[in-house]
Amino acid sequence: MRFRHPDGSTVHLAYCTNVHPAETLDGVLAQLRDHCEPVRRRLGRDRLGIGLWLAKDAARTLHTDPSALRGLRGELDRRGLEVVTLNGFPYEGFGAEEVKYRVYKPDWADPERLDHTTALARVLAGLLPDDVTDGTISTLPLAWRTAYDEERAETARAALRTLAERLDAIEELTGRSIRVGLEPEPGCVVETTHDAIAPLTAIAHDRIGICVDTCHLATSFEDPHTALDALTAARVPVVKSQLSAALHAEHPHLPEVREALAAFAEPRFLHQTRTSTAAGLRATDDLDEALAGHALPDAAPWRAHFHVPLHADPAAPLTSTLPVLQSALTRLVGGPAPLTRHLEVETYTWQALPPELRPKGRAQLAEGIAAELALARDLLTDLGLKELP
Repeated sequence: MRFRHPDGSTVHLAYCTNVHPAETLDGVLAQLRDHCEPVRRRLGRDRLGIGLWLAKDAARTLHTDPSALRGLRGELDRRGLEVVTLNGFPYEGFGAEEVKYRVYKPDWADPERLDHTTALARVLAGLLPDDVTDGTISTLPLAWRTAYDEERAETARAALRTLAERLDAIEELTGRSIRVGLEPEPGCVVETTHDAIAPLTAIAHDRIGICVDTCHLATSFEDPHTALDALTAARVPVVKSQLSAALHAEHPHLPEVREALAAFAEPRFLHQTRTSTAAGLRATDDLDEALAGHALPDAAPWRAHFHVPLHADPAAPLTSTLPVLQSALTRLVGGPAPLTRHLEVETYTWQALPPELRPKGRAQLAEGIAAELALARDLLTDLGLKELP
């Protein structure tokens, strides 16, 4: 979906296909047929943006086989779909029964991460619509915080500098400008937007910036305006933003609230949980850890890294951090010029919801994703953006 910003620029809205995990190109093609095109039809659109997640094997096939890349580009066109952004964070296995800490490997100190992201950039340059010259990719925020010493940190910085040089070369060769954004996530070396400023200013290349995920922003209790003002002051580019909402518990000391939270503690994904205290953030790596005994103080609200559907608040006594998303959008695209032109709804946890909330079949999932995109569309038009055909 495309929108005209009051300054005349085009803002793109997509939804991320990591909600339909597939490891191979055949799986990606099936996603377009079984999920993405049905979402487009439910929205009544001739064209729909998707943020592709390409696992290692699918990316390698597209990178090494020009005919495969042409085939995917043709299939996108045939189904009324377009791609301006990729999710390059998960490397493989995102559809596994247990993902948890595996999603952070390989990190930016491992050569596989550089090779994979380079392949994604070259693929994206070939997938961009004919009238679009700018593409974006979100990626791991350097590494999970453990086993990350200064030697690995320097290796990661060198890899990102090499990536920037390769992105320069891609533009020289193709005329397409690809930028990559580190996506701060709780528990990682770069957990917050503030944490991103030092490494990104050290790299000092406008092709390497930040991807602001509004669920992660909220989970870490960051104020969107303070965070985005600091990034602007530091001249860190906001490459893209993922529109997502976290799980919020206002009164975690109450037994009924803890019982409601326990329904969201599940074995597939990591649900980092945070609370803000006078002494700073207190944290656990997962929701079940927070609920076990007294791992977290419970006198103040808790937030958990669980991407809940944007259009449907969890049942009371829980809520979502949708207001944080709305506040972030006013700064991202509501000003005289957009801070970013690539927005991506990223609710990948539909099948990890409590059983009674999970979509029952493809049709219900398509309805839910379309409802999320409709909400995001309304938020953008309320800010003065005009939806384009």
